[in-house]
Amino acid sequence: MRVAIFIGSISDEEKMRPCSKVLDSLGIDHICTVTSAHRTPERTLRLIKECEADGCQVFICAAGLAAHLAGAVAARTVKPVIGVPLSSSGSALGGLDAMLATVQMPPGYPVATVALDGTGAKNAAWLAASILSLTDPELAGRIAAAREGFIKDVETAAAKLGKG
Repeated sequence: MRVAIFIGSISDEEKMRPCSKVLDSLGIDHICTVTSAHRTPERTLRLIKECEADGCQVFICAAGLAAHLAGAVAARTVKPVIGVPLSSSGSALGGLDAMLATVQMPPGYPVATVALDGTGAKNAAWLAASILSLTDPELAGRIAAAREGFIKDVETAAAKLGKG
């Protein structure tokens, strides 16, 4: 296992599914499980230790509202932690609360914070892949190939408009 995805609630799974899809497309082993910084702090600590023992190199944590999961994980590991703030129907702030909670970490306990919801889920996977590619040249090649595909997609779309 190389990446662990922790979500604060089962209702977050749909928003984080794009993260797993990107990791799958790049051939990156990962798990996804539910744990809560507030409701199950002991479970969170146990999962961090188990994942590290299994070779986890990057943690991706997604949560809404107070969104302390990424910070709680960062407090217990020296591995990179990527936070995905999620919008929540229980919040009147439209995800701003989660964004601020995820991005405001004390010095020495960083959390790399990406965008909200699905876009953030995808970018968390891409960032995790970039981190892992530092020591995996084959993965770096797969990332480069995927980016070439993005370029071709734009060129194809431009050609369809006659602006090729």
